[in-house]
Parts: sequence; structure tokens; C-alpha cells
Amino acid sequence: MSLWAVVLAGGVGSRFWPLSTPTRPKQLLPLASDHPLLVDTLARLEPLVPAERTLVLTNVELRDPIQAIAPSLPAANLLTEPQPAGTAAALTWAAAEIQRRAGDEAIMVCVHADWSIADPDAFRATLRRAAEVAALHHGLVTVGIVPTRPEIGYGYIRAGEAVTGGARRVATFVEKPNRERAEELCAEGCLWNSGIFVWRVGDFLAEVVAHTPEVAPALAASAGDAELFFRSVTPVSVDVGVLERSHRVFVVPGDFGWDDVGTWASLARVRKADADGNTSSGPVHVLDARDNVVHSEGNAVVLYGVEGLVVVVRDGLTLVTSVERAAELKLLLDALPASLRDLP
Repeated sequence: MSLWAVVLAGGVGSRFWPLSTPTRPKQLLPLASDHPLLVDTLARLEPLVPAERTLVLTNVELRDPIQAIAPSLPAANLLTEPQPAGTAAALTWAAAEIQRRAGDEAIMVCVHADWSIADPDAFRATLRRAAEVAALHHGLVTVGIVPTRPEIGYGYIRAGEAVTGGARRVATFVEKPNRERAEELCAEGCLWNSGIFVWRVGDFLAEVVAHTPEVAPALAASAGDAELFFRSVTPVSVDVGVLERSHRVFVVPGDFGWDDVGTWASLARVRKADADGNTSSGPVHVLDARDNVVHSEGNAVVLYGVEGLVVVVRDGLTLVTSVERAAELKLLLDALPASLRDLP
């Protein structure tokens, strides 16, 4: 199999404000480790897919910062979107590029740049298994994560009949549930919808032509012109625009400590905590405090007698919220004056 990797590295990551900004989004920040999330992602893929067969899709504004932190990535493998157009368009463009370089049989592994993976070996083994299923069944394969909790922030996958290769057909995709429904889905054995996809590029592009009128005509008419393609598509996610409409979708279960590092509170799951559950980065001193998340760039932070706080310090600005409310930062940003919200 000719394996290629596609890493989605666009977006801002506003839930990591004030550290994450449009010019320094979360995928370029050292959140899950001492290295930027994107650097961790590329290193995790390297034993499976070399840099010369890895494409990174991002915003035009992030080309230079990404090249600076990932110098081994060939410049021609950094694909920039002139404007946001949804994951269906982005992955279609990447698949067409791989098809041009390597043909229909090339297998494309799609991941996001802002994840944490606790067991990289198991992660790569799962991708290999998914690639085998994609080649065997000429289908679109998604990796469903075995849940560790009833999470309301993720979509779910209900698996159907088993097929050769240890996979199942996808019966249905389930939108993000409330708490009670999430508990029911976990009890049923449903899997988290991770956004990890594996397919032959020829198969994926055929499904786009068959099921995705928001994207397919633009690809045919653009003749390799990225500006024209992204300007002509109708934005739609790959889940809605392709996977939910296709009858050739399979799921392979994955259990390798996946986390999408979506909020400040998620750092408590992916970074090492002290004996009282405090997770910290930077000059932080804690006494008689528990289950806090602290990140400081420069200034010292002292926590005493508090519980369940998120404290972030950057360039003289300090954010204090609770772990419980950390997922709601978009509401806060909408209410802040631009002078505070739009940090460089």
C-alpha cells in the first residue's frame, strides 16, 4: 500500500484564548507536551508515513509559522486554503493532489493537528488496520474511539454488521448528545466519532462525485486552480457531505488514548498532574489546592486553597475561569472589547 497522510491544521482554537490567537492558533502551541501540537502530530506519523508523503492543509496566514516549526516538511506539501470552505472541500482538494502525484490506489490517512495520543504505537497499528480495510473493501473507513466516559462534546458512531478485516459497516452517525443520551450510547457500545479517516483517494473522489454536489462541480471546473476551487464550493463538513450520504462507510475501533484537546480543561487529561490533580505549565506554585489547570508564560502564579480553576497568564493578561466553564470561552470572547479579545 502507498500510504499518504493529510493533516488538517487550520482554524484558530478560540477555546484556548488568550494563548491561542489567529496568528498563533492552538495547533502551534505546546499544550499536550513541550512541543507544539502539530509537531507532535508529524512525529507521531513519521514511523508510518514519511514527511515526503505527508500533506498539511492550513490557512494562508499560517504557512510561514508552520514552515518554521516543521522544517522537514517539503514546501510543496504545505497546502493552503485561500478561504475556509469546510472539511469536505479541504479533503477533496488533498485527495486530488495525492491522486495527481500517486494515482487512484494511494491510501490517504486523515488526522487533525490538535490531538493528543497516549499510545502512538497502538495509534499507528490502528491506522494500518484501517488502511487494509479501505484497500480490501474499497470503502471509506473511519476510526471510532472506544469511549472512556459519556462525553457530550463528541459525535458517536453506531456500528452495524461485521465485515472482513475486523471492521463493521457504519449503521448511523449520531450528533453530539446530551448527558443522558451520551450514557445510553456508551452503554450500547457506540464509538466516539474521532475524525480519523482512511481511504483510497480514487474511492473517496468517486463518492464525492456521487454524493457531494456542494464540492464535486467545483473540482471538475477548477482544473487545479485552488483559488477558483475554494471560491466555488459550498462549505460542508466531510461527515455531512460525504460520509452520511455514502453506503460504503466502515468503522474500525481504536483504543489508544485519543483526546481532541478541545478546551483548557482537557489538559487535565493529557498532561501529567501532581498528586492533587493539578496540571501546570510555567512558573507555578501550588499549596492546598486541587484539580486546577494553570498555564503561565513568564509571570509566576501561586494557587492556595482553591479547586477546579483554570488560570492562564500571557503578556500581562490573566484569564481565570472554572474547569466546568472552560468550554464556554466563545461566549466570553463575544462579550469582550476588541482591544482585549484580538491579541496578536
